[in-house]
Amino acid sequence: MAIVEVKVPQLSESVAEATLLQWKKKPGEAVAIDEILIEIETDKVVLEVPAPAAGVLSQIVQADGATVAADQVIAHIDTEAAAGVAVATPAATQAAAPAAAPAAAPAPVSAAPAGNSMAGVASPAAAKIMADQGLAPGSVAGTGKDGRVTKGDVLAAAAAPKPAAASAAIPTGVPTQVLPQVAIEAPDLGDRPEQRVPMTRLRARVAERLLQSQATNAILTTFNEVNMKPIMDLRKKYGDKFEKEHGVRLGFMSFFVKAAVAALKKYPVLNASVDGNDIVYHGYFDIGIAVGSPRGLVVPILRNADQLSFAEIELKIAEFGAKARDGKLSLDDMTGGTFSISNGGVFGSMLSTPIINPPQSAILGIHATKDRAVVEDGQIVIRPMNYLAMSYDHRIIDGREAVLGLVTMKDALEDPSRLLFGV
Repeated sequence: MAIVEVKVPQLSESVAEATLLQWKKKPGEAVAIDEILIEIETDKVVLEVPAPAAGVLSQIVQADGATVAADQVIAHIDTEAAAGVAVATPAATQAAAPAAAPAAAPAPVSAAPAGNSMAGVASPAAAKIMADQGLAPGSVAGTGKDGRVTKGDVLAAAAAPKPAAASAAIPTGVPTQVLPQVAIEAPDLGDRPEQRVPMTRLRARVAERLLQSQATNAILTTFNEVNMKPIMDLRKKYGDKFEKEHGVRLGFMSFFVKAAVAALKKYPVLNASVDGNDIVYHGYFDIGIAVGSPRGLVVPILRNADQLSFAEIELKIAEFGAKARDGKLSLDDMTGGTFSISNGGVFGSMLSTPIINPPQSAILGIHATKDRAVVEDGQIVIRPMNYLAMSYDHRIIDGREAVLGLVTMKDALEDPSRLLFGV
């Protein structure tokens, strides 16, 4: 027998632990080398753990939902075993739960069909809820993967007129994956239900950083408005040619990135950060682009944005969007950044006061472009207007630099030819 250990990959220096999501293989199943066995969620990204060797998954050491550290052994692969051989599954009795509320060991609730080691086994969270609800082992039927009893099964049974009925089924539409599950805190409240959903690691980290930003930065926001017609005319004139030439649409974000870089070059303190009593001036321009994802807000970084063309910026942003949707953003994609841009306009936002992404000292918020009545040369005309908002750390950035920096962005956007000549 040749056993190969499956370990948690290296995490970034700022990440101490991670959470296992859901195993894609069961003990006894064959695995191919580099086949993805499980995904691991950190407070920044979701990492995939591939099989280090081909063989049979002989043992799962850490179950779904377990908290793990870098290099920790989470499973074993037998490179000489044949698929289908019965193997031990200590994960069924060693499932990790949050330290604040240790869960009981998973309890079997029905006879497991031959060859199916997971049927009738309750997940750690489900076992705890069963104990809290006074449901005896064997009283709840599992509808999860391979017959596993999920939290949804237990909650449905607890809310049913006869909680002990073995035929209780998971409600239509309730996910059968371990994370995230919706736990109804008080199922007997009638028409006043409540739900308690644990934060993902990413959401908890975002909350922590935003509170840190507001607690440590002297945040002030300055506003301005931009006539987007010149950019819209350029996109209308060259949009089709641009897409045919570069394989990506010419969007607005590349213009905002270029305008931001122009302002950061002119007023370097906007691109700086605070380190103790020091101001660190960055000689490079790494622009964070806030992106919504199924897991929450993420901010991948456009590195050396001053050296990127319009097409390279649009391609990179499209790549970030696809990665965010698929949960494929890497730690390298998310690390660093000297200035950020948040586009609430894609959701219809008209105005906002964005929160600085520490340790950065400024962030630009852009919003929905709408036709408005404005005055030009003494005449009332209709123009597509966008409100810009730049929040900055008043500890190191004075109002003069902040206002003039935003004006620089406005001027560049209203006369895009400035971006070509650097004026």
